[in-house]
Amino acid sequence: MTRARALKEVIRARAAKTGERYTTARRHILRELNAPQAPKAPQAPQAPQAPQAPQAPQAPTRGGLSDAKAIEKTGHDLAYWFGVMDRFGGVEKGHTALTGHLYEKYEVPGWYCQGIVVAYERARGKRVMNQKCDGSFEVSVSKVIAAKTPALVKALSDPKQRKRWSADADAALVKALEAGLKDKKSKGFVMKPNGEARYRFKWDGMTVQFNLYPKGPGKTSIVAQQTLPGAEAVEPYRALWKAAFAAIAETI
Repeated sequence: MTRARALKEVIRARAAKTGERYTTARRHILRELNAPQAPKAPQAPQAPQAPQAPQAPQAPTRGGLSDAKAIEKTGHDLAYWFGVMDRFGGVEKGHTALTGHLYEKYEVPGWYCQGIVVAYERARGKRVMNQKCDGSFEVSVSKVIAAKTPALVKALSDPKQRKRWSADADAALVKALEAGLKDKKSKGFVMKPNGEARYRFKWDGMTVQFNLYPKGPGKTSIVAQQTLPGAEAVEPYRALWKAAFAAIAETI
């Protein structure tokens, strides 16, 4: 895969997630890759410490790129890339510098740069599960449902269709979905020519992003990504979305 093609994949992935136009997503991606690192503030001198043994690579937690996928896409396992990032000073330099280093110097495809760096940050204790590189938290829940995208959009957006499954879902979740759809500024579900659909709304100050992807004849993958106030909210909100998706799958 050429670097140009890899860059396009990263831009399309961001555009699909954020709802931005391709040119806007491209501008943000290029800005992140080319952003200079801010100089660190001077620190007070510390007493010398005894040298520590090199930190051994740890197994990536759920959500980071797996060893098998790293080997398939880059020709090297995670231990190799962890070593590369350690020598680069990755713990101190941060997420953007690491992804840029792997992309520019080693030509790792952009999408897999992210997965490798996330696995590294978790193994080195710089990021916990469901934590984004800016320190905030997010939960993502998906389910493949036996329905075409338009039918699934209707189940979510049409009041009569929504009534069929909402009794088995969290009342606050349903209320937030309804309020978002009634908002005059909302565009509702936006259908794309390739059959995908997206919709974004607010829930008590948190952002919920729906993405719907066709998955073969008569099937659609629905993905809900929600920003969260902290790590303690991950599992409760994950459970709410799983219950809602299960209710939709039962009734559609």
